[in-house]
Amino acid sequence: MKKQKVTKGSLEAEISKTLTQWEKDYLGRGSVSVKTDILRNMVIISLNGILTPAEYELCSTKEGLLSIKRTRSGLVESGIEQLSRIMKELTGEETISFHTDISTRTGERIMVFKLANDLQKKLA
Repeated sequence: MKKQKVTKGSLEAEISKTLTQWEKDYLGRGSVSVKTDILRNMVIISLNGILTPAEYELCSTKEGLLSIKRTRSGLVESGIEQLSRIMKELTGEETISFHTDISTRTGERIMVFKLANDLQKKLA
Protein backbone atom coordinates (compact mmCIF):
# COMPACT_ATOMS: atom_id res chain seq x y z
CA MET A 1 0.00 0.00 0.00
CA LYS A 2 1.42 3.39 -1.06
CA LYS A 3 1.85 6.00 1.68
CA GLN A 4 -0.26 9.07 0.91
CA LYS A 5 1.69 12.32 0.51
CA VAL A 6 0.96 14.88 3.23
CA THR A 7 -0.39 18.14 1.82
CA LYS A 8 0.56 21.57 3.15
CA GLY A 9 -3.07 22.25 4.14
CA SER A 10 -3.53 18.96 5.97
CA LEU A 11 -0.24 19.43 7.87
CA GLU A 12 -1.22 23.01 8.82
CA ALA A 13 -4.57 21.71 10.13
CA GLU A 14 -2.86 18.91 12.08
CA ILE A 15 -0.41 21.39 13.67
CA SER A 16 -3.33 23.65 14.69
CA LYS A 17 -5.24 20.72 16.21
CA THR A 18 -2.18 19.37 18.06
CA LEU A 19 -1.19 22.79 19.46
CA THR A 20 -4.74 23.39 20.70
CA GLN A 21 -4.58 20.05 22.53
CA TRP A 22 -1.13 20.94 23.94
CA GLU A 23 -2.55 24.23 25.28
CA LYS A 24 -5.42 22.38 26.98
CA ASP A 25 -3.13 19.74 28.50
CA TYR A 26 -0.21 22.02 29.46
CA LEU A 27 -1.80 25.42 30.13
CA GLY A 28 -5.21 24.24 31.31
CA ARG A 29 -7.23 25.86 28.53
CA GLY A 30 -7.07 26.19 24.77
CA SER A 31 -7.48 29.12 22.44
CA VAL A 32 -10.79 29.84 20.71
CA SER A 33 -9.33 29.51 17.20
CA VAL A 34 -5.97 28.55 15.70
CA LYS A 35 -4.58 29.12 12.21
CA THR A 36 -1.25 27.67 11.05
CA ASP A 37 0.73 28.75 8.00
CA ILE A 38 3.85 27.06 6.65
CA LEU A 39 6.10 29.59 4.94
CA ARG A 40 9.51 28.44 3.73
CA ASN A 41 11.36 27.18 6.86
CA MET A 42 8.85 28.72 9.29
CA VAL A 43 5.66 27.50 10.90
CA ILE A 44 3.59 30.52 11.93
CA ILE A 45 0.69 29.92 14.29
CA SER A 46 -1.93 32.50 15.21
CA LEU A 47 -3.94 31.61 18.32
CA ASN A 48 -7.00 33.72 19.13
CA GLY A 49 -8.97 33.95 22.37
CA ILE A 50 -5.98 33.41 24.64
CA LEU A 51 -6.72 35.79 27.50
CA THR A 52 -9.32 35.30 30.21
CA PRO A 53 -11.73 38.13 31.13
CA ALA A 54 -9.72 38.68 34.33
CA GLU A 55 -6.49 39.02 32.33
CA TYR A 56 -8.13 41.62 30.05
CA GLU A 57 -9.09 43.54 33.19
CA LEU A 58 -5.50 43.39 34.49
CA CYS A 59 -4.26 44.68 31.13
CA SER A 60 -5.98 48.02 31.73
CA THR A 61 -2.83 49.20 33.54
CA LYS A 62 0.72 49.17 32.15
CA GLU A 63 1.92 47.16 35.18
CA GLY A 64 -0.84 44.57 34.70
CA LEU A 65 -0.22 44.38 30.96
CA LEU A 66 3.51 43.71 31.45
CA SER A 67 2.73 41.15 34.16
CA ILE A 68 0.35 39.21 31.87
CA LYS A 69 2.84 39.28 28.96
CA ARG A 70 5.65 38.05 31.26
CA THR A 71 3.56 35.31 32.86
CA ARG A 72 2.05 34.02 29.61
CA SER A 73 5.42 34.05 27.82
CA GLY A 74 7.04 32.23 30.73
CA LEU A 75 4.35 29.54 30.65
CA VAL A 76 4.79 28.89 26.93
CA GLU A 77 8.60 29.10 27.08
CA SER A 78 8.60 26.50 29.88
CA GLY A 79 7.00 24.07 27.42
CA ILE A 80 9.42 24.72 24.55
CA GLU A 81 10.95 21.22 24.72
CA GLN A 82 7.50 19.65 24.34
CA LEU A 83 6.60 22.08 21.55
CA SER A 84 9.83 21.33 19.67
CA ARG A 85 9.19 17.59 20.04
CA ILE A 86 5.62 18.02 18.70
CA MET A 87 6.93 20.03 15.74
CA LYS A 88 9.58 17.36 14.99
CA GLU A 89 6.95 14.58 15.12
CA LEU A 90 4.58 16.46 12.82
CA THR A 91 7.03 17.97 10.32
CA GLY A 92 10.11 15.76 10.55
CA GLU A 93 12.17 18.94 11.07
CA GLU A 94 14.22 20.20 14.01
CA THR A 95 13.27 23.56 15.53
CA ILE A 96 16.19 26.00 15.24
CA SER A 97 14.49 28.85 17.10
CA PHE A 98 11.12 29.72 18.62
CA HIS A 99 9.54 33.16 18.96
CA THR A 100 6.26 34.14 20.58
CA ASP A 101 4.35 37.22 21.63
CA ILE A 102 0.86 38.01 22.81
CA SER A 103 -1.30 41.03 22.07
CA THR A 104 -2.98 42.14 25.27
CA ARG A 105 -5.32 44.28 23.14
CA THR A 106 -6.67 41.50 20.89
CA GLY A 107 -5.89 38.44 23.02
CA GLU A 108 -3.99 36.88 20.12
CA ARG A 109 -0.73 34.95 20.45
CA ILE A 110 1.66 34.46 17.56
CA MET A 111 4.12 31.57 17.62
CA VAL A 112 6.88 31.19 15.06
CA PHE A 113 8.93 28.01 14.79
CA LYS A 114 12.01 28.40 12.59
CA LEU A 115 12.92 24.96 11.23
CA ALA A 116 16.22 23.49 10.04
CA ASN A 117 14.99 23.08 6.45
CA ASP A 118 12.48 24.54 3.99
CA LEU A 119 9.30 22.63 4.90
CA GLN A 120 7.21 24.42 2.26
CA LYS A 121 9.55 23.20 -0.50
CA LYS A 122 9.50 19.67 0.94
CA LEU A 123 5.68 19.63 0.77
CA ALA A 124 5.47 21.08 -2.77
